[in-house]
Amino acid sequence: MAFAYSDMLTTIKDRQWALADIDWDAPGAELITPQQRGALAAFMADLVWIEHVGARGFAALTLRAPDGPLKEIYRHFHAEEQKHANAELALMRRWGMLREDSMPVPNKNIQLVIQWLDRYGDELSLPVLGTVIPSLECALDGALVKFLLDEVRDPLCHEVFRHINSDESRHLAVGFQVLEQLGAGPARRIAIETAGFALRPTLLIGALLYTPLLSRMSTNIMAMGLDEEKLWNAVRRYEKAGDRSPDIKRLPLFHLVRMHGRATINRLQPIQGVNDALNKAIDHFPVRVLGRTPSWSKELTYEPVAK
Repeated sequence: MAFAYSDMLTTIKDRQWALADIDWDAPGAELITPQQRGALAAFMADLVWIEHVGARGFAALTLRAPDGPLKEIYRHFHAEEQKHANAELALMRRWGMLREDSMPVPNKNIQLVIQWLDRYGDELSLPVLGTVIPSLECALDGALVKFLLDEVRDPLCHEVFRHINSDESRHLAVGFQVLEQLGAGPARRIAIETAGFALRPTLLIGALLYTPLLSRMSTNIMAMGLDEEKLWNAVRRYEKAGDRSPDIKRLPLFHLVRMHGRATINRLQPIQGVNDALNKAIDHFPVRVLGRTPSWSKELTYEPVAK
């Protein structure tokens, strides 16, 4: 049965939720232990900014998608990723991890990715964005959220992430369908598009920023206690999309992204050595030279707005 983007758009509109729907003062915040608080605050800060990176990616996809239901779907996904970030900020506020109107500071890896997306995100093609974003959502969103639900006892946290997970399931359903359609195109077009983006220096820079981010985040969450098998299962979700669809397997970038995810989670050489070297360099990089955080990130708010 053919995938109907118009039906998916209707479902997305019907299942919208807002921060104002949630009782942020409900009991349960006291269940966050003092031992959890420090590490959890850093974890949540990373999660907030990764959601916002995803939002920026969907904003770029909105520019590349053809007019019609898919473009409208990407507009909703852009707003939903921002809403997820705002909900996670509200949880941090509830747990006493943010003072007054302060915002968490993204780690250096994420700051560099944010700046790169701000400069070059709108130049990326639909095949590049459509292949990379589902992988990011599987590997990072999936694993990070799984860890949070395993470790945090606050019932409100679980309520919030039921909404977020519901949204993410639709993001992935659309993402995998777009991947399948991209792979179903003429072989000549796929080859030309692959060669076109592979030769762009800006894409190489983006890859050199993304690969250490995935490595650092996977290392951090395993150090905090996430079972390695659960992290591997999150990555495998992306792989299984290719196992189910011969068309997806026709995309060279899909195989590259899949191989990178597998190598990163399993810490395979030489990719792990490259990641370690890049992360050491990023640790010493003076991010102040990048200037201010892009204006689109200022839409973050913990306020329970109704949209």
